[in-house]
Amino acid sequence: MNSRVPFWGFLHRRECLIPTWRGLFLFTLLGVILAVMAVSAVHSFLVVTEPVPAGVLVVEGWAPDYVLEEARVEFERHHYRRLYVTGGPLETGGHLSEYKTYAELGVATLVRMGMSKDVVEAVSTPFVRQDRTYTSALALKSRLHQQALHETGINLMSLGVHSRRSHLLFQKVFDEDLRVGIIAIEDRGYDPGRWWKFSAGVRTVVDEFVAYIYVLVVFPFV
Repeated sequence: MNSRVPFWGFLHRRECLIPTWRGLFLFTLLGVILAVMAVSAVHSFLVVTEPVPAGVLVVEGWAPDYVLEEARVEFERHHYRRLYVTGGPLETGGHLSEYKTYAELGVATLVRMGMSKDVVEAVSTPFVRQDRTYTSALALKSRLHQQALHETGINLMSLGVHSRRSHLLFQKVFDEDLRVGIIAIEDRGYDPGRWWKFSAGVRTVVDEFVAYIYVLVVFPFV
């Protein structure tokens, strides 16, 4: 038996197990199955609809017109008292438009769709480089406080995979003041059931998943 200690006693030999080709095949197969399950589940996880009893409906003004149309239908179906449209400055065409924010443009669109000006209201926010949804939630909370509306709940309508992050941020802002429900409208820019086959789907889902993790983990500390 060789009692010599290698490398002057700083290292020692240990036996280790390495997978056989059968083991490698099994581990690879399990990895593929888990990846497929993750891809299938991430979209459903981000698209969430959990409405609460509420007299106020909120829609994000940057969303496409078909989301605003769904907001109009939801408003009339469940007899809300007020519909607020949130949003910051227009990113394109602002100098040519009479409307300077997505909130104002959203209200004008809803009125053109047949809604009364007496029940729909813009909640515009200033330009911010980040945390626009959070800023919109703060602006809405301030507006509700100014109007002394004693609501117990609001429902927020958002687009597709953006809905879970928006819901989380609005919940953070309103905290225990009132309940925040969420209604997700399907994104028509890609097939939600096969989002990974569309460039728009991949960009949107991956971006929103990363952004949601940021809000969940990093945002409370910045």
